[in-house]
Amino acid sequence: MLEPVYQADVVIVGAGVAGLAAAHRLTSAGVTTAVVEAAHCVGGRMSTEKVDGFRLDRIGQLLSTSYPELCLTPGLDELVLRPFAPGVLVHSEGRHHRVGAPLTGGGAGGARSALSAVRALASAPRVTPAPGAGSDAPGARLPGVRSIGPRTARSRAAGARSAEWRSDGPLGGAMDQAGDRAQSFGPPRSPLLGFARTGGSPRPLRIVAPLRLRAELARIAATPLERLLARPELPAGRALAARGIPARTVDGFLRPLLAALLCDPELTTSSRCADLALHAFASGRLCVPEGGAEVLPELLARALPPGTVHTGVRVTSVSTTSVTTAEHGEFRCAAVLVATDAHTAAELLPGLRVPDFHPVTVVHHTTDEPPSTGASLLLDADRGGPVAHTAVVSHVDPSRAPAGRALISSTVLGPPPDDVDGAVRAHLARLYGTSTARWETLAVRHTARAVPAMRPPHDRRRPVRLLAGLYVCGDHRDTSTVQGALHSGRRAASAVLADLGAGPMNIAEPLRTAA
Repeated sequence: MLEPVYQADVVIVGAGVAGLAAAHRLTSAGVTTAVVEAAHCVGGRMSTEKVDGFRLDRIGQLLSTSYPELCLTPGLDELVLRPFAPGVLVHSEGRHHRVGAPLTGGGAGGARSALSAVRALASAPRVTPAPGAGSDAPGARLPGVRSIGPRTARSRAAGARSAEWRSDGPLGGAMDQAGDRAQSFGPPRSPLLGFARTGGSPRPLRIVAPLRLRAELARIAATPLERLLARPELPAGRALAARGIPARTVDGFLRPLLAALLCDPELTTSSRCADLALHAFASGRLCVPEGGAEVLPELLARALPPGTVHTGVRVTSVSTTSVTTAEHGEFRCAAVLVATDAHTAAELLPGLRVPDFHPVTVVHHTTDEPPSTGASLLLDADRGGPVAHTAVVSHVDPSRAPAGRALISSTVLGPPPDDVDGAVRAHLARLYGTSTARWETLAVRHTARAVPAMRPPHDRRRPVRLLAGLYVCGDHRDTSTVQGALHSGRRAASAVLADLGAGPMNIAEPLRTAA
């Protein structure tokens, strides 16, 4: 229990990933910090429920191996990411189409873009295939995330030009995906993987992707982020149409993909944020944390000095020099950082802008006869039911289900139907091409304020310093992703340290090799 007279240099309200990331940077700089959380566990929306040996994420936001903050945030040294199979499966007109992450192509242009990506993401996680395990094989235990070895930029550049250098990390399968496919399905016929019809068993890929789709993905993969962010800002759907991308390509691939990445099936998100999401898809591998979403905030909390995080403490008001709690009275401090969700932050900080939210419902099923899609993320281009995307998550991360059982997690975007489980079961039967009558429902979790909307104009760098001594951070101040939440925590810690005169922040070490 906290003592009512407890004092700290900085009090952080909220133990989500943004607040915990900020706490690491402050404590690393020698600033005494207390993190108070109203709930009885850390993580906020990144929570995982345990049911009969299953680990069920509340929202199940997708991560990417190309997120720099996963490497740059202190405390995540032991984080292990489990990647999906390269690319995605798209269900369209009754068939599954494999859509691979684009390659930047050969020649000098490809080498330059690869070098640019490597330099920008020098500390990004690296996925190393387990011996004898294919990433598409059902039940295969996919490898954890590893950091790039201590190579120089020059050696990385030389490797980027060499077919012998494999990078499942910073380019997340984009550069070496052709090699992976050659092992599984025979030699690829193009340096850019596109749509490929797949049946019940693997067979040689046929490259039938529309040229405009291939060119657009390749351009996004090779374009520096600064140039992407300098483009005119429109709703994502309008921006894609304005670029001359056919409606069939948008509806057949880009819309379902962006819906999975941004939780926005109507593509009202800022085109700049959508471009960032496509860049992450093209430059990395979609993945989930091993053990569930809660592992990420728990790792951050455990790595803080003992006694830093205090759960079950409800804050009723804040000022520049104090925090008042319902249970323990007033805490005196030199600065306060509000790191809660947007609605709670606005209650403590009147006048703070509150964005709209995308509601998300996640339905978890189990069966002893899993579908044959392996470790792939399956999207629905036909929009023939409530499910936006689904996956046999236990094939991606075996730790999420007991032996002999499969965990299928499906995401519904927007308001759910009345009989959400029945509608989801019927839709999954069509998507997977198998009966779901014997599947057991483990949980149905609806979150009305799941993901902050990023409609244009969207400021990805909303101020984190309100005035000297009072700060705010969270995904509502940046982008509505884990990357955005972590980065907002970094920015807020920098602002606090600048005002306190504590000097520059310590530089985070790259991720160590995870077991």
